[in-house]
Amino acid sequence: MTDHAATDAALAAEIATHAGELLLELQRSGRFEGRELGDVGDARADALILERLRAARPADCILSEESADIGDRHCAQRVWVIDPLDGTRSYSEGRREWSVHVALVEDGLPTHGAVALPTRQETWRSDRPSELATAQRTPRILVSGSRTPVEADALAAALGGELIRMGSAGYKAMAVLRGDADIYYHSGGQHEWDNCAPAAVALASGLHCSRIDGTQFRYNRADTLVPDLLFAHPDWAERALAAIAAL
Repeated sequence: MTDHAATDAALAAEIATHAGELLLELQRSGRFEGRELGDVGDARADALILERLRAARPADCILSEESADIGDRHCAQRVWVIDPLDGTRSYSEGRREWSVHVALVEDGLPTHGAVALPTRQETWRSDRPSELATAQRTPRILVSGSRTPVEADALAAALGGELIRMGSAGYKAMAVLRGDADIYYHSGGQHEWDNCAPAAVALASGLHCSRIDGTQFRYNRADTLVPDLLFAHPDWAERALAAIAAL
C-alpha cells in the first residue's frame, strides 16, 4: 500500500509539473494574449492532464474544472480532482500568481496531491512534507485580490494582522506552507478543484485546513461548491477560528 501511495503522489507531481511547463511555454510564446491566452492555456493543460491520468489510472474517475462533469464519479472510491490552471486571470495578464492542481480523493478525503507553481519553478507535493516555518507574532493574512471577503478587514483587525491580497488559491495556500504568510482566508465560494490539491499538500505538512467553522473538508460531492476555507499555521488556527466565529 505504501508503494502505491507514493506512486500516486509522484504521478500527481509529475503531471502537475509538466502541465505547468506547457503553460509557461505557451505564455512566453507570444502567440496568444489576454483572455484568449487563458482559454487556450486552460484547454491545453486540461488535455495534457486528462491524457496522462487516463493512461496511468484508467480505472479512476476524474473531476476537472475544464471538462464536463458527467455525474458518474461521486460514488467512486478514487477520484482525481484537477484544476489545470488556477488563477487564469493572473496567467492571462502575465503575472506570477497561478498554479496547477492535481489531487487524488479517496472516500471523500484528499489523500495525495501536488501543486505546481511554474513561475517559481516549484512543485509542492504531499509525499514530501515541508517543515513549517515559525509563525509570525503579527499574522500575515492572505485573501483574494479579486474577490476579497467583505469581513476581511474586520478579521485582520481582530487578529492584529496584516491583510495581503493575492491571486490563485493554490499560490496563496503554498505561500502559507512556505512561511510567507500565516493564514489564508476565503469566504466568497470556490469549487473543489480550487482547493483540493492545496489541501492535500498542506495537510501532509501539518497546516490547519478546514471550512471557516472548523469542519473537515469533504470532496467528490455531487455539488462541487466549497463555500469557504481556512488554511492556517497551527499556531494561529484556534485564534483564527475564534475570531471568525465572533465576526
